[in-house]
Amino acid sequence: MNRFGQKIISTWANLGPRFLPFADAASAELPLGRLLRLSLFQVSVGMALVLLVGTLNRVMIVELQVPASLVSIMVSLPIIFAPIRALIGFRSDTHKSALGWRRVPYIWMGTMVQFGGLAIMPFALLVLAGAGNASEAPAWIGLAAAALAFLFVGAGIHTTQTVGLALACDLAPPKSQANIVGLMYVMLLIGMIGSALIFGQLLEEYSPGRLIQVIQGCAVVTLVLNAIALWKQESREEARARALVAREQNFKQSWETFKAGGQAIRRLVAVGFGTMAFSMNDVLLEPYGGELLNMSVSATTVLTATLAIGCLFGFSIASKVLSAGYDPFKMASNGAKIGIPAFMLVIIAAPLNSTLIFIVGVVLIGFGNGLFSHGTLTATMKYAPENQSGLALGAWGAVQATAAGIAIGVGGIFRDILAGMASRNYFGADLNNPATGYCGVYLLEIILLLITIAAMTNFIWPTKPVESAA
Repeated sequence: MNRFGQKIISTWANLGPRFLPFADAASAELPLGRLLRLSLFQVSVGMALVLLVGTLNRVMIVELQVPASLVSIMVSLPIIFAPIRALIGFRSDTHKSALGWRRVPYIWMGTMVQFGGLAIMPFALLVLAGAGNASEAPAWIGLAAAALAFLFVGAGIHTTQTVGLALACDLAPPKSQANIVGLMYVMLLIGMIGSALIFGQLLEEYSPGRLIQVIQGCAVVTLVLNAIALWKQESREEARARALVAREQNFKQSWETFKAGGQAIRRLVAVGFGTMAFSMNDVLLEPYGGELLNMSVSATTVLTATLAIGCLFGFSIASKVLSAGYDPFKMASNGAKIGIPAFMLVIIAAPLNSTLIFIVGVVLIGFGNGLFSHGTLTATMKYAPENQSGLALGAWGAVQATAAGIAIGVGGIFRDILAGMASRNYFGADLNNPATGYCGVYLLEIILLLITIAAMTNFIWPTKPVESAA
């Protein structure tokens, strides 16, 4: 290699830890290039999440005229699989394979399930909405097919993400694990931002045919990205399989070990309330912008990227502060406090007819969510029992995904109920407008944030991580 090339590499290596969030997570055992390649599975997950809670809910509600309550139920269907994330993580912790792999079989299985759900989803949605020739199909076929598609995508996301994060922890030195998980979530946000921008451009001129192309293209990209991410990442080691047999526990024993460390249950309760507070608006922000502020499909799709940018900024700030020894639970509490004025800005955007105020509110929601998520995630990894990273990440992911799914479903239903009551003048003539249903949900989220802050008050952390009983 010539001197110029060496200079470029040296400059990039020095810039990385300074300007790339979590770039210092790289090590001799896990170089930055390999780490970034592994993180591609998070990009595919982010792409699927943008479709579920961003692009598709706007298209279904506004263009396809599907009731918001039905859309919310569809988007929240993946929570059926969320509670088993802890079990998936545990199974990947203890999986014994003739090939010597623990994580790879689960990640690939999740990838294929996610691919299948995306492959059938666009046709299911068109049948559900009765668009074009699909109007002759029975309604129950559209409902069943759409439900199956959302279930498949959700199951794939939960499996791939849980086990992929555990694999990243396996490959990293213990001191770098929290930073590596943080990097993985930064890549998730980058995937969301990039895919939201791309989807916005592709759907600038909406048509059913274009919708089919976008979603099925997403399915193919998911398969390709995850295959690249997994290539030669997990070694096939027989010694590791023998060690697993020696320390094998059943799920109940492992769960009891996990609960005994670091007030785990109280942490999970706080994660649940906070996640509900930040997630109830997911299915409503884009319709809110489209219906009340007259934003186009392209503009409202970019809102997902705007939310992710705010979250990415929050993750970056939290990374620097937490690396200096700041209490991760205080960081999470600060994120919840920022969410309160953020939702207030979103509420007042409609009566002021201000797109700018709305966008500022969306950015702050993402920023607060980034602080909250990073704080709780760092605490989960820091106090996970030894050799139980999959279980710990699965438990955190299960609570977060379940709370998010419930919040999304409740948010859409609550919006429809309030909107119906307002149209009948239950709240008076002044509130007989479309904004009432949306703003009622945002007020409920503020209440949930206050409950979250109260739940995190005077939290006592252990002085050191709990050792495994294994």
